[in-house]
Amino acid sequence: MAKPKLLIVEDDEGLCSQYRWAFPACEVMLTHARPQALAVAKKENPPVAIMDLGLPPDPDGVSEGFATLEEMQRISPQTKVIVVTGNGARKVALKAVALGAYDFCEKPVEIEVLRTIIERGLNLHRLEEENRRLAAAPARSPIERIITANPGMLKVCRDVEKLATTNVPVLLLGESGTGKEALAQALHELGPRAKQPFIAINCGAIPENLLESELFGHERGAFTGAVKQTIGKIESAHKGTLFLDEIGDLPHQLQVKLLRFLQDQIVERIGGRQKIQVDVRIVSATNVNLEDKISQGVFRGDLFYRMNAVTIRIPPLRERGADVGLLANFFLNRFNQEYSRNLRGFTEVASAAMSAHDWPGNVRELENRMKRGVVMAEGRMIDAADLELAATSDEPLDLDLRSARLRAEREVIQIALSRSNNTLSVAARLLGISRPTLYGLMESHGIAIENAKAAESGLDLAASTSDTTHE
Repeated sequence: MAKPKLLIVEDDEGLCSQYRWAFPACEVMLTHARPQALAVAKKENPPVAIMDLGLPPDPDGVSEGFATLEEMQRISPQTKVIVVTGNGARKVALKAVALGAYDFCEKPVEIEVLRTIIERGLNLHRLEEENRRLAAAPARSPIERIITANPGMLKVCRDVEKLATTNVPVLLLGESGTGKEALAQALHELGPRAKQPFIAINCGAIPENLLESELFGHERGAFTGAVKQTIGKIESAHKGTLFLDEIGDLPHQLQVKLLRFLQDQIVERIGGRQKIQVDVRIVSATNVNLEDKISQGVFRGDLFYRMNAVTIRIPPLRERGADVGLLANFFLNRFNQEYSRNLRGFTEVASAAMSAHDWPGNVRELENRMKRGVVMAEGRMIDAADLELAATSDEPLDLDLRSARLRAEREVIQIALSRSNNTLSVAARLLGISRPTLYGLMESHGIAIENAKAAESGLDLAASTSDTTHE
């Protein structure tokens, strides 16, 4: 296997000489200043980088180091940057971590400690790459246009596969935006009619006085404005599939004519006398309760039963559990490419808001909100405000990015300490950082470390053994 690439940004020749032999498990790429480092980062996209904050032309300060860190995060956001600082510059190092660096190491550099941090960075990068790969190519259903891991939706897809090989009429029941047309196309494309036309018509989107002509066609002179013969949608779908969307909006007069067609597959154009035999499979869909419409006398029961040989009920997005996150990541990757963005994911507030939202527009609404989020997001993560979703907290959300970062960081540290029973070595491993870094972060967040130190001293040997085994 190819060695993982390690970018080093260091102007000290002595350290560079030491780095050349110190990391035999990596392909080391040495650079000495910002332009060279950014060029290598853009070309190689290394999983881990070691960066001295004191870079020319400001070797005694940190301004050039912070500028390099900021640009590297923009160019190669997946790279885990380990900053190297002078002895006693822990506040500067913690600031770099708060700004997006993965970890820090103080001079004089201890190579063994640095190797450990690099290995953890590589492991985290591998995990994130796998997550990105899974998000980019999620566990698809058997149907090309449907992305789901929900058992109910997967059953719908399996039913569609079975029905695709038959010629029976199918009625798709589901709310707007649940994917009825995608399933109708699958019924066509997975069956013997796949190479023939697939014709779709929305019965609720065409004025009643034009719908009959759209469906059945007309002869020249059949009515004012009929200047030429026009083939209707039914005739155009000969040997293929006709998809009648929103069939519940079909006017009563046309219901009679459609029923007659379904019985004998014969079409008569408006103004014509010729009976035209066609071979069309009918797939219909609606988001209303047709049985209620039958009881109200606005939809014919005989047409309903003629179209309703098999009914497929499509669950709304709010009943599909984890599909919200699965689809959100799919759309994030798609729109990142489409709009040349490089957003990394969602804030906790955005994830909570998406989970709490009812999604009345279903997948179509989610797609549109994700498109807006990718275009409008100013940070590296999409927030609830970018999606125009309300935060779940009753308190007003502090939108200051630094405050949000600090809140998230403190919360994750507290969770790690809780899960590790206040054992710092275990908590550091869960967080993917070194133990000294964890100490510094706890101090900066004002998290009491007395109990953690006590627990650590009692379990230090076991923790060290666990660390060695893990690494």
